[in-house]
Amino acid sequence: AQEQPAATLRTQANLVVVDVVVTDGHQNPVHHLTTNDFTVLEDGQAQGIKVFEEHSAGESAKEPSAPKLAPGVFANDLSASSAGPLNILLLDKLNTPVINQPFVMDQLLEYLKKPHSGTRTAIFGLTTQLILLQSFTADPEVLRAVVSGKKAGPKGSALMSDPMNGDAPGAYDSLSDSKLGNTPGAATAKAGFEHVRALTEFLQLQMRIRYTLDGLNQLGRYLSQLPGRKNLIWFSGSFPVSILPDVDAKNKPRFPATADFQREYRETVDLLARSQVAVYPVDARGVISSPVADASDSAAGARYGVDGASMLGNDQLTFNQQIGDEHGTAIRMAEATGGKAFFNTNNLTEAVDKAIDAGSNYYTLAYSPSNRDWKGEFRKIQIKLAGDGLKAAYRRGYFADNLQPAGGHGSSNSSTGDQTAYNPMRAAMMPGAPGATEILFEASVRPTSAETEDTLAEGEESPRKVKGPYRRYTVEQLVHTKDVQCDPTPAGGHHCSLGFIAYVNDGDGNLVTSHGRSLNADMPADLYAAIERDGIPCRQEISVPLKGEYTFRVGIHDLNSGHVGALELPVSAVSKLPPLSAGDADSDSEDTPK
Repeated sequence: AQEQPAATLRTQANLVVVDVVVTDGHQNPVHHLTTNDFTVLEDGQAQGIKVFEEHSAGESAKEPSAPKLAPGVFANDLSASSAGPLNILLLDKLNTPVINQPFVMDQLLEYLKKPHSGTRTAIFGLTTQLILLQSFTADPEVLRAVVSGKKAGPKGSALMSDPMNGDAPGAYDSLSDSKLGNTPGAATAKAGFEHVRALTEFLQLQMRIRYTLDGLNQLGRYLSQLPGRKNLIWFSGSFPVSILPDVDAKNKPRFPATADFQREYRETVDLLARSQVAVYPVDARGVISSPVADASDSAAGARYGVDGASMLGNDQLTFNQQIGDEHGTAIRMAEATGGKAFFNTNNLTEAVDKAIDAGSNYYTLAYSPSNRDWKGEFRKIQIKLAGDGLKAAYRRGYFADNLQPAGGHGSSNSSTGDQTAYNPMRAAMMPGAPGATEILFEASVRPTSAETEDTLAEGEESPRKVKGPYRRYTVEQLVHTKDVQCDPTPAGGHHCSLGFIAYVNDGDGNLVTSHGRSLNADMPADLYAAIERDGIPCRQEISVPLKGEYTFRVGIHDLNSGHVGALELPVSAVSKLPPLSAGDADSDSEDTPK
């Protein structure tokens, strides 16, 4: 008789990790505290501290050696050192006027002139996508070369009404219902240039919020596999006022237009929290003076006239409110992640020094919440210190979301067909973006044969006409079950749902060809035991035009958890490798996902 599968009892405990920066009255870091010096409260209820660690700037960080992989084999494991702080410089070109960008570069170069032993730094750029300019390194010369290079140079935002000087006072007023004309007859009253301008500014701001959240979300995924605290120093000349939805007492957005961002904001905060990323917003504009009736504005006299005191006062009030709202956004983002906001200072070098120093001296606390009911509500975290005159900086709460929802975030997007909602796989596969590391995997890329072809490989798709001849490549991906979520089935097996994607992009980042495969199956116990031992393989064939410079972008999407993994490599890195033998190229294991 066939044996009945044994019953399996599963339990799960969520651990909330909180990094705490403790300073004295002179803002100096305080060391050598113990567990007894901290009291952790969640929604006013005391929590037991399960993990306690102290970290200081004296911890050394050695440059990691690259993993030794066979020719043609690549991995998305960052292999960054776990010792010492990790710092990320985010150069926000999307929200920073061109006039302020050279000042940021000069201040960063000044900062990089000084030695900063024991720290590793990466540099990213943000436009309408997140771009990795330099991976983590402790070499200041490499960082200086990137900051002074062309890729980090000034770039006008495509979504600012004035890319050179930034948003005019009152630009954010377009968020209000009254200005957009939501009341009867308002559309007629607001007709003409002012209404069109307001609507254009509103749409541009909405797109900037979307791209900003996408970039932060993607950065959280990139950093997800790195241990320890990460300090994100975000240089921006304009923090979109509604990037953090403004909610009323009933937790409803005050502006209905911002409701669409609530889900992605929550996911982004969760990602940053799980990745231990503290955000340090730095206002790239330095000390801000009011442009209202500026002496250099030759049109101010005609605009305000002799009796324009009231109009001038209104414009000044609007400007003050806009700056206050922007700085409020920066403060809320910093508080939500345990960082600190810096504005109204022309010494950005000192701001970077303070941010990195604060993020290098901290305590890591972790607790398992006594409230086990995960309904997605926001829970407040409070840290109390035993000593007098001590201050603590830490994230002030988290959303109690189930971290492994059925179907995953990515699958819900695809099922609804909402192409505007954030899709982690779409972001992970963007050319030039950092590799996604939620799923760690290896990819072997080799020429399939030495022969050229006039047609694309079977199953390969192209969004446009591509001219041959082509060379075919074989892409073999291998992911281990520990990095994906295969759910148990009643029959004693496991259900795995994975998507494997390979892109070919040209030098301008345009998609040339793509190939995808999927695995969506219930695996019996014996087969699952085999892939637990050997990993889940996937083989794809994809053609690349002979003429031109191209890159491969290879990714994996776990539809059960919503997690993604991705890496990128130039075709030139593998084009001269010996081709696979005919037998290897034609053989396809019956276990390979179809």
